[in-house]
Amino acid sequence: MVLRMRPPMLVLCATVAAALIATLGFAVRRAASSNDRPEARPLGVVGARGVSDWPVWGFTHTDYSADTGPASGTAATAIARQPVLQNQHIMGWGAGNPEPSPGVFDFRTLDQRIAYIRKTGGVPVITLCCAPDWMKGGRPGETDWSRLEVAPTPERYRDYAALAAAVARRYPDVRHFAVWNELKGFFDTKGDRWRYEDFTAFYNAVYDAVKAVDPRIQVGGPYIPMYSFVQGHQSSVRGPWGSIDQRVIDAVDYWLAQKHGADFIAVDGPTASDDRDVYPDEVTALGKLDAIDAWLRSKTTLPIWWSEYYVEPESLPWAENKRIAINAAALIEFARTGVSTVLYWNNEAQDARCQGCLWISTLVRTGGAPGGMLTLLQNFARWFPAGTELLDLRATDAHVRVLAQRQRAVVVNVSDRRVAARVGGAELTLAPYEVRWLDR
Repeated sequence: MVLRMRPPMLVLCATVAAALIATLGFAVRRAASSNDRPEARPLGVVGARGVSDWPVWGFTHTDYSADTGPASGTAATAIARQPVLQNQHIMGWGAGNPEPSPGVFDFRTLDQRIAYIRKTGGVPVITLCCAPDWMKGGRPGETDWSRLEVAPTPERYRDYAALAAAVARRYPDVRHFAVWNELKGFFDTKGDRWRYEDFTAFYNAVYDAVKAVDPRIQVGGPYIPMYSFVQGHQSSVRGPWGSIDQRVIDAVDYWLAQKHGADFIAVDGPTASDDRDVYPDEVTALGKLDAIDAWLRSKTTLPIWWSEYYVEPESLPWAENKRIAINAAALIEFARTGVSTVLYWNNEAQDARCQGCLWISTLVRTGGAPGGMLTLLQNFARWFPAGTELLDLRATDAHVRVLAQRQRAVVVNVSDRRVAARVGGAELTLAPYEVRWLDR
């Protein structure tokens, strides 16, 4: 996610309205060798070797989240109605510098976020990003937020690993850690490639340190953006939406081959291509998610995490009903392809106006009310929790997407016109971009 970092004082004083959306409840499989191939399984039976009972739909807290402001309690009530995963970075996105000088720790803002996650019944997840300045060439005791996305220097990898271990010891109830965010600082602009060798060395140091705290902690990466192009950087992972960037393919292949271990593989990215935005349209572009998941399944049996995902073009924001419908279709796509975990990166705002936010900003006295996206995510968490067995139920009209289990189904009209379709034994007429929940 493109960083919009606030100055340190604002980070300490205003962290409101973060991001809740996410996602599908499915099984988290035990870590396996990167050379393994996934076993055949019926639709919806994810993780034949073990089913997780933790919720796997969730969101990531960002700069302005729901933990401060006069309406914080209102948002807390809404979030707690249906617990989901809640992810927090250790520096940035609402958290201050955790180690301003070597061996001098300041976990106040991180403590605040983790406390809010516990208060609202969420399952805490921590993303191990980003790094204090002294680990990347800056002066001890200083924090330059404009350099937040700079990676640690190689001689400081072990220092960062030690910080990660300190975080793991401080929050023993956090059992899942993602390493870094979008390989920030690990792109070689001159060579026009990811420095995946350096990143993997960094990841391995962090992985070893966190596992040394408790081998039961789940650690994963590389949390790489799955960029695509309609033209340029072509790879074999392609479709009518374009082609996954070959440079990304190379980075994932190297990480899988050289990592010391992993309990999940994390990726993120938009359905849009880098050179054509959402191409050729927002519905066809959803096929990119399926293609990525299929390619990852061909490479590893590790559970797949989507640490971020985006379906809306930045150039032209949608109306709320379309936003909810296309997001619902994306969640259905993730479910049907057996994704383990999906985290929604919520838009953030300091006032009552925010497109795609999960709740109205808690900085506003009358804020905190849940939005349509929060309701959508909580419904997925309620009706499609981890280990849910899906039924292969389809609609007679291709514009209608369906996800069903034995008691409940959700149907989504992804078009801008009314659609009549048969779903199972029911005849339905759906309004443009309607999302409807059905009893089975």
